[in-house]
Amino acid sequence: MEQQNKNRRKGINIMGQLIGLVKPLLPIMFLAILLGVLGYLCAIFLTILAGYGVLHSLFATSGFCTPGMLAAVLIILAVLRGILHYGEQYCNHFIAFKLLAIIRHKVFAVLRKLCPAKLEGRDKGNLISIITSDIELLEVFYAHTISPIAIAVLTSLGMVCFIGSQYLLAGVIALLGYVTVGAVIPLWNGKKGAEQGMEFRNAFGELNSFILDSLRGLDETIQYNKGEERMAQIDERSQKLGQMQKKLNRHEADQSSLTNMAILLFSFGMLLFMLWNYQNGKVSYDNVLIATIAMMRSFGSVVALSNLSNNLNQTLASGERVLSLLEEVPQIDEVSGKEKTEFAGAAAQQIDFSYEEEQILKAYSIDIPKGKVVGIHGVSGSGKSTLLKLFMRFWDVDRGSVQISGKDIKEINTKDLRDMESYVTQETYLFHDSIANNIAVGKSGASREEIMEAAKKASIHDFIMTLPQGYDTKVGELGDTLSGGEKQRIGIARAFLQDAPFLLLDEPTSNLDSLNEGIILKSLKESCKNTTAVLVSHRKTTMNLADVVYEMDHGRIS
Repeated sequence: MEQQNKNRRKGINIMGQLIGLVKPLLPIMFLAILLGVLGYLCAIFLTILAGYGVLHSLFATSGFCTPGMLAAVLIILAVLRGILHYGEQYCNHFIAFKLLAIIRHKVFAVLRKLCPAKLEGRDKGNLISIITSDIELLEVFYAHTISPIAIAVLTSLGMVCFIGSQYLLAGVIALLGYVTVGAVIPLWNGKKGAEQGMEFRNAFGELNSFILDSLRGLDETIQYNKGEERMAQIDERSQKLGQMQKKLNRHEADQSSLTNMAILLFSFGMLLFMLWNYQNGKVSYDNVLIATIAMMRSFGSVVALSNLSNNLNQTLASGERVLSLLEEVPQIDEVSGKEKTEFAGAAAQQIDFSYEEEQILKAYSIDIPKGKVVGIHGVSGSGKSTLLKLFMRFWDVDRGSVQISGKDIKEINTKDLRDMESYVTQETYLFHDSIANNIAVGKSGASREEIMEAAKKASIHDFIMTLPQGYDTKVGELGDTLSGGEKQRIGIARAFLQDAPFLLLDEPTSNLDSLNEGIILKSLKESCKNTTAVLVSHRKTTMNLADVVYEMDHGRIS
């Protein structure tokens, strides 16, 4: 985490990159700024005009409108203030929620390119935190930061000119007041809490990961009586997060106090300064009253800007986490634009592959002829599953080449590669949907008849028909309502439904009893007449299906 904080980009750079995403919505942003400036000016001059009215009634100042006209103008300004503020907020929130949708789309598009390498053994809870709460926090930036900055600058410049028209040096004091409240104090406070904001977002993501992990391991926690220990760990992490939040709240309180103090000092400073000039005959009583009223009433836009920095630290930290994800370079680049490839066998030639520092495969070669079932037998951890993932091109090899139809898979269109291959993993993921839709993942637009035929081949049809709603029965989250064997057979049904020419099977019967294993192996044998298959298993019985069997031992073949 220390390294991450050292490499943090500056807040102004984060804001610049986030603002860059607004380009498609710039006209609406300009409209929001215009409405916001006009709204603040209406609120400010509502008080200033009332001050003029007081002067007129007390001193019969000439050239001022009648009391009736003044009342009408004040009512109009009050109504306009409400309408303009509503319009500004509507535009800002339209921009914010539109951009959040765009950012989510970008994030999911990036994750599609980064996965599965991105998720292999990674902190999924932290990733979920980025996708959900971090992106959601950007609403503060887009709805309450960009246009308020522009509104505060434009409104303040207008008021500096107006107060300066009362007395030039009074305009200088007003400028100093606006800069202090709207820029100096927020920047000072933001610098103090920048690292703490990032630490809070990271800790929040880690807590999400821990809770997600706890929910997934709930059965094991209950079984081994680890509930109290797990709860104690959650409490400890929550308290740590609470302490971080207290520190951030302290920064917010400090800023609020300083802001209010600065407003009072500059307001009374303006009053004393103008009275001193009045005594020296440099300004009139009208100038004193109007300049003071204008100063006291015109801090609204910069106070709104100042209050933003209370949440801006977390918002910028969230922005950096999102931007860092968007900027990640995929380990594997997708290929397109190449000549279409038809499957005609596969091979691995003298490949080396390592997970970080751990070498899994070394000088490994294998030939998989078209129309054959090749079995790979070996103990767990010998590199069998890794080989299948390399054929799927989840990663690239360190040395050597993986080939399909005599071509290096780096030269094959990614879409063609996915169309040619069906991959059955050891752990089948089921979506929180119907059984039919879970099987239909294997083929877009599959008919119910095709789904049922695939289920029969996978020896799962009879079980499905015993369920209350048959194929329309919903499976629980992560498929928890089904056994491991039932989930595995649904995964095999997906592969049968896809009917790809190259079938990769990673321990396809590991969760099945002998009877169901025999039925599925028989279906595989019949289906493999027109299919090339690589069958990975540590079971000797499973290898009976193969035309040729290779033994794998610590990344080497025999």
